[in-house]
Amino acid sequence: MTPTDLPAYMAHVGLAARAASTRMAAASTAAKDAALRALAARLRAAGAELAAANARDIDAARAAGLAPAMLDRLRLTPQAIATVAEGCEQIAAMPDPIGEIDGLRRRPSGIAVGRMRVPLGVFGMIYESRPNVTIEASSLAIKSGNAAILRGGSEALHSNMALAALVRAALADAGLPEDAVQLVATTDRDAVGLLITMPQFVDVVIPRGGKGLIERIAAEARVPVIKHLDGNCHVYVDAEVDLELALRVTDNAKTQKYSPCNAAESLLVHAAQAGAFLPRIGDIFAAKGVEMRCCARAAALLGPRPGVVRAVDADWDAEYLAAVISIKVVDDLDEAIAHINRHGSHHTDAILTTNHPAAMRFLREVDSASVMVNASTRFADGFEYGLGAEIGISTDKFHARGPVGLEGLTSLKWVVLGQGEVRS
Repeated sequence: MTPTDLPAYMAHVGLAARAASTRMAAASTAAKDAALRALAARLRAAGAELAAANARDIDAARAAGLAPAMLDRLRLTPQAIATVAEGCEQIAAMPDPIGEIDGLRRRPSGIAVGRMRVPLGVFGMIYESRPNVTIEASSLAIKSGNAAILRGGSEALHSNMALAALVRAALADAGLPEDAVQLVATTDRDAVGLLITMPQFVDVVIPRGGKGLIERIAAEARVPVIKHLDGNCHVYVDAEVDLELALRVTDNAKTQKYSPCNAAESLLVHAAQAGAFLPRIGDIFAAKGVEMRCCARAAALLGPRPGVVRAVDADWDAEYLAAVISIKVVDDLDEAIAHINRHGSHHTDAILTTNHPAAMRFLREVDSASVMVNASTRFADGFEYGLGAEIGISTDKFHARGPVGLEGLTSLKWVVLGQGEVRS
């Protein structure tokens, strides 16, 4: 069905997804794994076709003046294709959570009570730029027994259409319904408004993109939303620290890639280490063209290096997604934790320290979805966490938090096993 009559088209997509979700919930593990392996094979075989589709999107986006960070997210490189193909195989090799019964216990009445893991049903995925999300969302939907309605950004339309066609072919290869994954075939923004207000068809919506998109979805949706608004991630260098480790990890957290939401945007340094650490990390950042927006104490220690400027209050809350970092000297761990909990986005924050009690306090008291000790914030990723792939990062506290993988796309229902017991 073509999207000329948008309400009718979206209703058709919703009905098809609901029907497919019923079949997917009952699908065998073998069939779901076969679809994932078929998808991995098709991805590897379609390199030239995918490159051509992605080139059309890149050329159009560059001509339209898309920001460099968004262009970077739009690229579907051979490495990106290899990564998502490997992710499909990794998910296929993982245990199937659907149907598991946990916590079964016998009650005095004789009944046994437990909880079974089941699919959510239908999820809508709304995302910008990154075409690899099409495969990540599809592969997780398949393994978790859900149906997915995908609405990518207009800037990635050709890439997403090519990828979605591979997904549907892989589902057919395994005897599963092709409509288990549907890509909304229009760039009309009104399609998003319809998708997020169809509770009869859609059980949850997952937006993945810029803050404006996510704020809109959260405000207008009539179905539950799994979201994070931004990624102001911190690295805190403690008073007791291995300086070489701190330099290596801080550099990686900021400069390994600037555009992801798990890149470090803020650096906090204990006053006891600031004199030794800041000039050295300042040299690294200056050599890579990173602008350093500093408090007065940090600016004094960094001196006249290229890129050193004074921070304003807004910098402590900023997600730059660029070669920019805010830097602040703090007097103790208490100040670092308080600063992170006030200014951070509850996404990912790391402490670099050799002091075990300090590390444990940081883990307990920093209120973020991922909290790390002596590791780069760039590890806050479903693939790196061993989830196979992720549908996104959640900074919510209900249902799913952090990278959302298979379990985040499932729910639990109570099951009761009896032998004829009746309630007295």
